[in-house]
Amino acid sequence: MALLAAALLLSATPLGLFEGDSDIGDNPKPGSITFDASQGEYRVTGGGANIWARTDAFHFVWRRLSGDATLTARIRFLGAGAVPHRKAVLMFRQDLTPGSAYADAAIHGSGLTSLQYRPAEGADTAEVQAHVEAPARLRIERRGNRFTLYTGEATGPLTLGGTTMVELHDPVYVGLGVCSHDANVLETAVFSDVTLDTSTPAAAQQHWRSHISIYDLNSRSTHVVYSADTVFEAPNWTRDGRYLLVNSGGALYRLPVNGGPLEKITFAGGLEVNNDHGPSPEGRLLAVSARTGESKGSRVYVTASDGSSPTLMTPGSPSYFHGWSPDGRWLAFVADRGDSFHVFRVPENGGPEQRLTFAPGYDDGPDYSPDGKWIYFNSNRSGGWDIWRMPASGAGQNDALAERITEDELEDWFPHPSPNGKWLVFLSFPKGTPTHNGRTEVQLRMMPLPKKKPDLRKLETLTTVFGGQGTINVNSWSPDSKKFAFVSYEKLDQ
Repeated sequence: MALLAAALLLSATPLGLFEGDSDIGDNPKPGSITFDASQGEYRVTGGGANIWARTDAFHFVWRRLSGDATLTARIRFLGAGAVPHRKAVLMFRQDLTPGSAYADAAIHGSGLTSLQYRPAEGADTAEVQAHVEAPARLRIERRGNRFTLYTGEATGPLTLGGTTMVELHDPVYVGLGVCSHDANVLETAVFSDVTLDTSTPAAAQQHWRSHISIYDLNSRSTHVVYSADTVFEAPNWTRDGRYLLVNSGGALYRLPVNGGPLEKITFAGGLEVNNDHGPSPEGRLLAVSARTGESKGSRVYVTASDGSSPTLMTPGSPSYFHGWSPDGRWLAFVADRGDSFHVFRVPENGGPEQRLTFAPGYDDGPDYSPDGKWIYFNSNRSGGWDIWRMPASGAGQNDALAERITEDELEDWFPHPSPNGKWLVFLSFPKGTPTHNGRTEVQLRMMPLPKKKPDLRKLETLTTVFGGQGTINVNSWSPDSKKFAFVSYEKLDQ
């Protein structure tokens, strides 16, 4: 019904599916739109310096609507172009001001294709880059606050290119845009086979699609390296920088960072691995939280990097590994020994476990600073979930040596220091979220690794995704501290 209505509209208005067009932002050379109803083509000409950063400048052909919708089109540029980064976009936008929140499916003159988004008015733009370059067809889908990019050839199926979360309030502006990337010139893109679908999928049983992604600090962009219609969790970066370690269905896999098939790690002893695992500092060993047929609860094991020669480190259960000390002598883990979950450590070569936190409440997610002096962890001892740190030898019997690092309304989990000692990245749930076990809209936030007193003025949100359990349980920084990996999720009908 929605597509039929769109077809009738296409032949009845001068702008086809759309109701207006505007220059957004500073455009010394005004843009224009020509619609050829016989061919079903929109020739959009635009100028403007960019669709990026905190303000935009481009020409936009738009329609206002409310609710979920999907916009699809074939796109081609006319001419060689003055600037490789000229852009043609399919966009959902809050309003027509240059700093508006938005999400778009963008193809550049160079072939770069990405899901660009500004999460709030006046915020910096970010992006999720697709695997492919210069696809013939793009699609952007809005489902609530989740926006998804699809790419493909001129005909045939489309494949997923990326997903993100942006809060837009109805009604929104949806349409086609062109930016020349040089305010002194105009560029033209042709949009054909344009469809705007506002139908709502029928209710159905849900299952999950996982997107394993890498966030690049230099470009402030996200790149999806692997997607699958099943649950993957908790990436680690191997010490040689070539692979991510991810778990799914009780198994652990190596995933080549630059693309390629998954490689399953076979563990001796029938270990069923969960989402708490990580390589030792020199890469020779692997710590995993796992259960076996004879032990239903999670315990910590150390194996060779290929999964052979497992050694049980924590006879007590439940126990969950979270971090190696930089010298490889200690493993930090969280365990419940009858009163609540607290932070413990155990020697790498075996021995009695040592309890490090004692305050009432729940502690989780311990990870060492790269100089080995501190263990960072999350705790609800102050009421909500915040990030704390303590000396690596423990906080003392009354936790007098523990220091609170964050203290805002969000619920903060799983702090991970970067290998170069500059940054602390962690996961933040909405206010009032009681645990980390569910999946919801979450923020990946970063702040400078505290030297003395934390500087909360420099705390920033890098990206917002649909995630939670499995997104970033264990340290996932690249060895050079320029990137980190995480997992986001998408509900699928079946």
